[in-house]
Amino acid sequence: MSLRLGDDAPNFQAKTSVGDIDFYDFIDGSWAVLYSHPSDFTPVCTTELGRTAQLKSEFEKRNVKVLALSVDSVPDHLDWIKDINETQNTNVEFPIIADEDRKVAQLYDMIHPNASATATVRSVFVIGPDKKIKLTLTYPASTGRNFNEILRVIDSLQLTADYSVATPADWNQGEDVIISTAIPTADIPAKFPKGFKEIKSYLRTTPQPNN
Repeated sequence: MSLRLGDDAPNFQAKTSVGDIDFYDFIDGSWAVLYSHPSDFTPVCTTELGRTAQLKSEFEKRNVKVLALSVDSVPDHLDWIKDINETQNTNVEFPIIADEDRKVAQLYDMIHPNASATATVRSVFVIGPDKKIKLTLTYPASTGRNFNEILRVIDSLQLTADYSVATPADWNQGEDVIISTAIPTADIPAKFPKGFKEIKSYLRTTPQPNN
């Protein structure tokens, strides 16, 4: 099953490092990041899970719940968490799904035969409160994920969900944004009282409206 942006995120029930969950119940009106790992006790993923734990407050202030996934068992996850906490100087509290039967991996197309016939590739899904897929990323095994970029994209997704704007290349929180081309220039002052700059008829910028 190949998931595309805007598709409903499939629901599932799973055993995790913090107990059994139903994914939809777990989201419960929040945003979610679901990301996969080839297996436990892998070096790059150890740093990724540690970094996620270190960013707990950043995810919380964005109303984002995080779930990781690996094809190993809950006991293996719990042993791995001890290593992560020790080596990354953190405390992993978010759930790690034990996907031993690869049920969730199949639902989310996390197994790519060109990379491995059995192990999950390192995918990332950002899912909105409406339970729709907002972002997908797939990384090679040799490259650790950039969690500052994941947070940056979540900032953009949350902003553009509420306002008729888009974010330009390399945008970061607090910077100017692009006004939707669907909005006539004459209507901009009422919608964006902070002012705007018309660079081209199709390229109008305004200060971030929710900042």
